[in-house]
Amino acid sequence: MSTDDEDLIALSYLSQFYYCQRRAGLLLLEQQWDDNALTAEGDALHRRVHDRISNVSGDRMVLRGVGVSSRRLGLLGVIDYLEFVADPGGDSIEGLPGKWIVNLVEYKHGEIREEPEYEVQLCAQAMCLEEMTGVRLSEGYIFYEEDHRRHLVTFTPALRALVEAGARSLRDMLRTGNTPSAEYGPKCKKCSMVEVCIPRVKRGAAAYLRKMKGLAMGERA
Repeated sequence: MSTDDEDLIALSYLSQFYYCQRRAGLLLLEQQWDDNALTAEGDALHRRVHDRISNVSGDRMVLRGVGVSSRRLGLLGVIDYLEFVADPGGDSIEGLPGKWIVNLVEYKHGEIREEPEYEVQLCAQAMCLEEMTGVRLSEGYIFYEEDHRRHLVTFTPALRALVEAGARSLRDMLRTGNTPSAEYGPKCKKCSMVEVCIPRVKRGAAAYLRKMKGLAMGERA
Protein backbone atom coordinates (compact mmCIF):
# COMPACT_ATOMS: atom_id res chain seq x y z
CA MET A 1 0.00 0.00 0.00
CA SER A 2 1.26 3.46 -0.92
CA THR A 3 -0.56 6.59 0.21
CA ASP A 4 -0.47 10.05 -1.34
CA ASP A 5 1.14 12.67 0.89
CA GLU A 6 -2.11 14.61 1.41
CA ASP A 7 -3.82 11.43 2.69
CA LEU A 8 -1.26 10.62 5.37
CA ILE A 9 -2.58 10.27 8.94
CA ALA A 10 -0.76 11.76 11.94
CA LEU A 11 0.92 8.82 13.69
CA SER A 12 0.02 10.33 17.07
CA TYR A 13 -3.47 8.91 16.40
CA LEU A 14 -1.95 5.45 16.93
CA SER A 15 -1.39 6.17 20.61
CA GLN A 16 -4.96 7.50 20.82
CA PHE A 17 -6.27 4.38 19.06
CA TYR A 18 -4.52 1.98 21.43
CA TYR A 19 -5.59 4.05 24.43
CA CYS A 20 -9.23 4.13 23.32
CA GLN A 21 -10.65 3.51 19.86
CA ARG A 22 -13.61 5.83 20.45
CA ARG A 23 -11.24 8.64 21.51
CA ALA A 24 -9.32 8.15 18.25
CA GLY A 25 -12.56 8.31 16.29
CA LEU A 26 -13.75 11.48 18.00
CA LEU A 27 -10.42 13.15 17.23
CA LEU A 28 -9.88 11.82 13.72
CA LEU A 29 -13.42 11.88 12.32
CA GLU A 30 -15.28 14.46 14.36
CA GLN A 31 -12.39 16.83 15.11
CA GLN A 32 -13.40 16.91 18.77
CA TRP A 33 -10.88 17.87 21.44
CA ASP A 34 -10.94 18.96 25.05
CA ASP A 35 -7.91 19.69 27.24
CA ASN A 36 -7.30 18.78 30.83
CA ALA A 37 -4.29 19.33 33.08
CA LEU A 38 -2.51 16.24 31.77
CA THR A 39 -2.84 17.12 28.08
CA ALA A 40 -1.81 20.74 28.78
CA GLU A 41 1.34 19.55 30.57
CA GLY A 42 2.14 17.23 27.65
CA ASP A 43 1.71 20.00 25.06
CA ALA A 44 3.92 22.36 27.06
CA LEU A 45 6.63 19.72 27.33
CA HIS A 46 6.70 19.09 23.57
CA ARG A 47 6.94 22.84 22.89
CA ARG A 48 9.92 23.13 25.24
CA VAL A 49 11.68 20.20 23.55
CA HIS A 50 11.08 21.43 20.00
CA ASP A 51 12.06 25.03 20.80
CA ARG A 52 15.54 24.05 21.95
CA ILE A 53 18.32 24.60 19.46
CA SER A 54 19.65 21.47 17.75
CA ASN A 55 23.39 21.02 18.13
CA VAL A 56 26.42 19.29 16.65
CA SER A 57 29.57 18.53 18.63
CA GLY A 58 32.15 16.34 16.97
CA ASP A 59 30.95 12.76 17.30
CA ARG A 60 27.40 13.63 18.34
CA MET A 61 24.58 15.43 16.55
CA VAL A 62 21.12 16.20 17.94
CA LEU A 63 18.06 17.25 15.93
CA ARG A 64 14.75 18.26 17.49
CA GLY A 65 11.26 18.28 16.04
CA VAL A 66 12.17 16.14 13.01
CA GLY A 67 9.35 15.46 10.56
CA VAL A 68 9.04 11.86 9.30
CA SER A 69 6.56 9.99 7.13
CA SER A 70 5.80 6.62 5.55
CA ARG A 71 3.71 6.36 2.43
CA ARG A 72 3.58 2.58 2.91
CA LEU A 73 1.99 2.91 6.34
CA GLY A 74 0.09 6.06 5.43
CA LEU A 75 1.50 7.91 8.46
CA LEU A 76 3.41 11.08 9.24
CA GLY A 77 4.66 12.62 12.45
CA VAL A 78 7.40 14.40 14.35
CA ILE A 79 10.31 12.91 16.31
CA ASP A 80 10.93 14.98 19.45
CA TYR A 81 14.62 14.23 19.75
CA LEU A 82 16.83 12.49 17.18
CA GLU A 83 20.41 11.72 18.17
CA PHE A 84 23.26 10.56 15.95
CA VAL A 85 26.34 9.17 17.71
CA ALA A 86 29.50 8.41 15.72
CA ASP A 87 30.41 4.73 16.05
CA PRO A 88 32.43 2.39 13.78
CA GLY A 89 29.77 -0.27 14.32
CA GLY A 90 26.95 2.02 13.27
CA ASP A 91 25.22 2.61 9.94
CA SER A 92 25.96 4.86 7.00
CA ILE A 93 23.64 7.87 6.86
CA GLU A 94 23.16 9.70 3.58
CA GLY A 95 24.77 13.14 3.81
CA LEU A 96 26.91 12.29 6.84
CA PRO A 97 30.50 11.01 6.80
CA GLY A 98 31.41 7.88 8.75
CA LYS A 99 29.16 5.49 10.69
CA TRP A 100 26.44 6.43 13.15
CA ILE A 101 24.16 4.94 15.79
CA VAL A 102 20.71 6.50 15.65
CA ASN A 103 18.65 7.09 18.80
CA LEU A 104 15.16 8.54 18.77
CA VAL A 105 13.42 9.79 21.89
CA GLU A 106 9.78 10.64 22.54
CA TYR A 107 9.17 12.98 25.48
CA LYS A 108 6.28 12.40 27.91
CA HIS A 109 5.32 14.21 31.10
CA GLY A 110 5.05 12.50 34.48
CA GLU A 111 6.69 9.35 35.83
CA ILE A 112 7.74 6.17 34.02
CA ARG A 113 4.65 4.00 33.61
CA GLU A 114 3.35 1.11 31.56
CA GLU A 115 1.53 2.68 28.62
CA PRO A 116 1.91 0.43 25.55
CA GLU A 117 0.23 3.01 23.29
CA TYR A 118 3.29 5.27 23.68
CA GLU A 119 5.56 2.41 22.66
CA VAL A 120 3.46 1.89 19.51
CA GLN A 121 3.77 5.61 18.71
CA LEU A 122 7.55 5.50 19.15
CA CYS A 123 7.84 2.39 16.99
CA ALA A 124 5.78 4.09 14.27
CA GLN A 125 8.24 7.00 14.29
CA ALA A 126 11.10 4.52 13.90
CA MET A 127 9.39 2.71 11.01
CA CYS A 128 8.84 6.03 9.22
CA LEU A 129 12.50 6.95 9.73
CA GLU A 130 13.58 3.54 8.47
CA GLU A 131 11.61 4.01 5.26
CA MET A 132 13.19 7.45 4.75
CA THR A 133 16.80 6.50 5.53
CA GLY A 134 17.09 2.76 4.88
CA VAL A 135 18.56 2.32 8.39
CA ARG A 136 17.05 -0.44 10.55
CA LEU A 137 16.41 0.61 14.15
CA SER A 138 16.21 -1.98 16.91
CA GLU A 139 15.24 0.28 19.82
CA GLY A 140 14.35 3.79 20.97
CA TYR A 141 13.48 5.64 24.15
CA ILE A 142 10.61 7.34 25.92
CA PHE A 143 11.86 10.11 28.22
CA TYR A 144 9.62 10.74 31.24
CA GLU A 145 10.13 14.28 32.50
CA GLU A 146 9.34 13.80 36.18
CA ASP A 147 11.73 10.86 36.57
CA HIS A 148 14.17 12.56 34.19
CA ARG A 149 15.31 9.31 32.62
CA ARG A 150 14.81 7.25 29.51
CA HIS A 151 12.69 4.13 29.23
CA LEU A 152 14.09 1.69 26.66
CA VAL A 153 11.67 0.36 24.05
CA THR A 154 12.67 -2.58 21.83
CA PHE A 155 11.07 -2.60 18.41
CA THR A 156 10.00 -6.23 18.43
CA PRO A 157 8.09 -7.92 15.58
CA ALA A 158 4.99 -7.86 17.81
CA LEU A 159 5.28 -4.10 18.36
CA ARG A 160 5.81 -3.49 14.65
CA ALA A 161 2.73 -5.61 13.94
CA LEU A 162 0.68 -3.34 16.24
CA VAL A 163 1.83 -0.33 14.23
CA GLU A 164 0.78 -2.02 10.99
CA ALA A 165 -2.61 -3.11 12.40
CA GLY A 166 -3.30 0.27 13.98
CA ALA A 167 -2.47 2.13 10.76
CA ARG A 168 -4.87 -0.13 8.82
CA SER A 169 -7.61 0.40 11.40
CA LEU A 170 -7.23 4.18 11.26
CA ARG A 171 -7.47 4.13 7.46
CA ASP A 172 -10.58 1.92 7.69
CA MET A 173 -12.06 4.33 10.24
CA LEU A 174 -11.53 7.22 7.83
CA ARG A 175 -12.94 5.23 4.93
CA THR A 176 -16.14 4.19 6.74
CA GLY A 177 -16.57 7.37 8.77
CA ASN A 178 -17.76 5.31 11.76
CA THR A 179 -16.79 6.47 15.25
CA PRO A 180 -16.50 3.46 17.62
CA SER A 181 -19.10 3.26 20.38
CA ALA A 182 -18.24 4.15 23.97
CA GLU A 183 -16.97 1.50 26.39
CA TYR A 184 -16.79 2.89 29.93
CA GLY A 185 -13.72 1.82 31.92
CA PRO A 186 -11.05 3.00 34.39
CA LYS A 187 -9.25 5.08 31.73
CA CYS A 188 -12.32 7.28 31.31
CA LYS A 189 -11.68 8.98 34.67
CA LYS A 190 -8.45 10.60 33.43
CA CYS A 191 -9.51 11.14 29.82
CA SER A 192 -9.75 14.77 28.68
CA MET A 193 -12.52 13.72 26.27
CA VAL A 194 -14.91 12.32 28.86
CA GLU A 195 -17.36 15.25 28.63
CA VAL A 196 -17.39 14.97 24.83
CA CYS A 197 -17.55 11.17 24.74
CA ILE A 198 -20.08 10.79 27.62
CA PRO A 199 -19.26 7.07 27.96
CA ARG A 200 -21.91 6.41 30.63
CA VAL A 201 -24.87 7.68 28.60
CA LYS A 202 -25.55 4.48 26.67
CA ARG A 203 -25.43 2.38 29.81
CA GLY A 204 -27.45 4.94 31.80
CA ALA A 205 -30.17 5.17 29.13
CA ALA A 206 -30.52 1.40 28.95
CA ALA A 207 -30.86 1.17 32.73
CA TYR A 208 -33.46 3.96 32.68
CA LEU A 209 -35.53 2.17 30.03
CA ARG A 210 -35.40 -1.10 31.99
CA LYS A 211 -36.56 0.76 35.09
CA MET A 212 -39.46 2.41 33.21
CA LYS A 213 -40.47 -0.93 31.72
CA GLY A 214 -40.47 -2.53 35.14
CA LEU A 215 -42.61 0.28 36.59
CA ALA A 216 -45.09 0.02 33.72
CA MET A 217 -45.42 -3.73 34.16
CA GLY A 218 -45.94 -3.22 37.88
CA GLU A 219 -48.75 -0.74 37.27
CA ARG A 220 -50.50 -3.15 34.88
CA ALA A 221 -50.24 -5.89 37.46
